Amino acid sequence: MTTSADAAKPSIIPFDAVIVGAGMVGTALAGLLAEAGMQVALVEAKPSPLRLQDVADGVPAPRVSALTPVSQRLLTHLGAWPAMEASRVTPYRYMEVWDAEGSGRIRFSADEAGTATLGHIVENEVTLAALNEQVAKQPTLTRLNGVRVEALQTTARGRWLVLDDGRQLQTPLLVAADGARSALRALAGIPVAEESMAQEAVVTTVRCTHPHGGTARQAFLGGRPLAFLPLTVNGDDRYCSIVWSTTPEHAQGLTEHSPEALGKALGEAFEHRLGEVVPVDRAYRFPLVQRHAQHYVQPNFALVGDAAHSLHPLAGQGVNLGLMDAAVLAEEVVGAWRRGAPWGSVTTLSRFERRRRLDNATMLGLMKGFKQLFGSQQPVLTLARNVGMSGMNKFVPLKRLVMRQATGERGRLPASCR
Repeated sequence: MTTSADAAKPSIIPFDAVIVGAGMVGTALAGLLAEAGMQVALVEAKPSPLRLQDVADGVPAPRVSALTPVSQRLLTHLGAWPAMEASRVTPYRYMEVWDAEGSGRIRFSADEAGTATLGHIVENEVTLAALNEQVAKQPTLTRLNGVRVEALQTTARGRWLVLDDGRQLQTPLLVAADGARSALRALAGIPVAEESMAQEAVVTTVRCTHPHGGTARQAFLGGRPLAFLPLTVNGDDRYCSIVWSTTPEHAQGLTEHSPEALGKALGEAFEHRLGEVVPVDRAYRFPLVQRHAQHYVQPNFALVGDAAHSLHPLAGQGVNLGLMDAAVLAEEVVGAWRRGAPWGSVTTLSRFERRRRLDNATMLGLMKGFKQLFGSQQPVLTLARNVGMSGMNKFVPLKRLVMRQATGERGRLPASCR
């Protein structure tokens, strides 16, 4: 018999997996689990999912990613890539990097790498909106928008989540995909190593005199890397997305410049390689902090994407690392679920951590090392980096190895990325 007091109690809703954070990584993971038939809840604080009809019209969004061919294969597997192509993506076949403080220069090409492209520059909003379209087709996926996590508990059945609208979710697998300042990571009590890069990234969109030629360009200006990433808008290939990692004082000054002054500063710093630079959007800035969680998993709990690791945007690898987290975690979890094994157990989740932690840690270390190397004004290091860049530019086998790493072809790839 059910009493009125029992009826007043909020019901506990069971799911095979609950993902908190519906950004690109969380949404990709939700799609991978749901396509296998798992009952998945995707929890997001924003009130409604981003739609393709709301993006890729007019001025490009300021935040972009350099998606690797491996990430492209994952997005194709999920059905999102065709919609992204129909919206706005810009392939790049070449990459040029040079030391503005010396003579070092290196140029990579897709032909040398043996690939059709080195990658695609895509607005984050385009990727997310296309993923949203695809996961909406999954009958076993439940979206819970406009809600936040209020409490987290561990039970005999896994994790018990209380939302701020009163709903309660029970799951054998809870995944935090809620960003670099993950509230869920804090609730789970997972420590994180955090290091300020003493820099801020300034991002904006510009239109140049000359076309970008499908080339991603990056100059090292005394430890302040400036990237001109190719964008094509309505067939016009003279647009670029700007990412300038610089001191907080310089970043503040750039964001306070008039459009004319900002364009002049960018053009001069870039040696007018693409002619006159005209901003088509305001400049935004955000602090650069590298983070790495002490561990990625607990019983019935896992971290993915920026909740597990966030790094300097120097190589544009952040989203690619996160998407690989999602693909590997899904492969391990779905495999256990299909075998009837406990998919939220530490045994299952530790396989995910072993496959991802070293790759992520290596990339974090490389970004820190590059910043220190190119930020040094010591004559010996300046000479070493310029000789090294010029030498690598002439040694094609070594360049191929570097490009293979940069295109995401590292380690044992999950089936969804092959």
